Amino acid sequence: MSKVAAYPDGIRCMWMRGGTSKGAYFLADDLPSTEKERAGILLRVMGSPDKRQIDGMGGADPITSKVAVVKQSQREDADVDYLFLQVFVDQAIVTDAQNCGNILAGVGPFAIERGLVDASDGENNVRIFMENTGQIAIAQVQVENGRVVYEGEACIDGVPGASAPVPITFKDTAGSSCGALLPTGNVVDTIDDVQVTLIDNGMPVVVMTAEEMGIKGTETREELEANDVLKGKLESIRLKAGPMMNLGDVSTKSVPKMTMVSSPMKGGAISTRTFIPHRCHASIGVLGAVSVATAAVLESSPANPIASFTDANRMSLDVEHPTGRMTVVLDRDESGEIVSAALLRTARKLFDGYVFVHANGVDFDA
Repeated sequence: MSKVAAYPDGIRCMWMRGGTSKGAYFLADDLPSTEKERAGILLRVMGSPDKRQIDGMGGADPITSKVAVVKQSQREDADVDYLFLQVFVDQAIVTDAQNCGNILAGVGPFAIERGLVDASDGENNVRIFMENTGQIAIAQVQVENGRVVYEGEACIDGVPGASAPVPITFKDTAGSSCGALLPTGNVVDTIDDVQVTLIDNGMPVVVMTAEEMGIKGTETREELEANDVLKGKLESIRLKAGPMMNLGDVSTKSVPKMTMVSSPMKGGAISTRTFIPHRCHASIGVLGAVSVATAAVLESSPANPIASFTDANRMSLDVEHPTGRMTVVLDRDESGEIVSAALLRTARKLFDGYVFVHANGVDFDA
């Protein structure tokens, strides 16, 4: 067991909302260089493990217990490197096993704020190397009078009000965590007598119909979280899917995500209810939406017969979730393979300063 070192002068930190998540953004040089020391610090920053995270900055929810670690990139094809870390709420776990496209939305603005990228007035393309998956994303950030613009008219479901748009384009995301878009080589696999699509187009996701899981797909987040039978079925499938998706033992991992799909209810392409993995998501993750939208266009997948979309080389699919919808634009090449995906996100700087860590916290293993 280990104790966290104290930082009486604080650690420089910017708190940001990225998409429908929020969390702490750090420069890599401002955190310890070893994973174990860094994990201990971040657990204390968030106040984990504690379901209320009362002694830290976390918001008692996985989508508000996230971290971005950013540094200037040495790569020719990127401006900055971005490492995403998920800090568990009620367990002493910090994991880099997944990416996060929502927190990604704040990386471009943060990089400009910290002077990692030379920006000019107007639209600036920030090339971001996602360390978790080895992929490149391009975020378009608006700058005016040398400052990042956060005010605007762009709206995304799950976030009240409007902000400046941050369009993000993803390329070559297929198999970024699992080695292939369909890690088993199959569009459909059967686990616990349930037909599933095991897919990774930026986020490992198990896609199945709500009907096969014994729900309608119209339930609220609270109703689903109170359904212990459903949660037991989902976890059983998830634990078996992990090795099949080349993720190994996932018992302590936050992937794969578990998405139950049903017919769209509000004019979108498909409706979703997602567990991430043990709590129901208030919306859906950015890259999770990309993977689900991709599954929806695959013939023979459980999602395909209930999805509504126009088959074309460029397809715009609205993925419905409990608090609205997320639009995914998929581009296919002449052979029909998905080559890129784009989404609209927004971000907002919430505060910039120092977060304080003391040593009298919970012992942890990292």
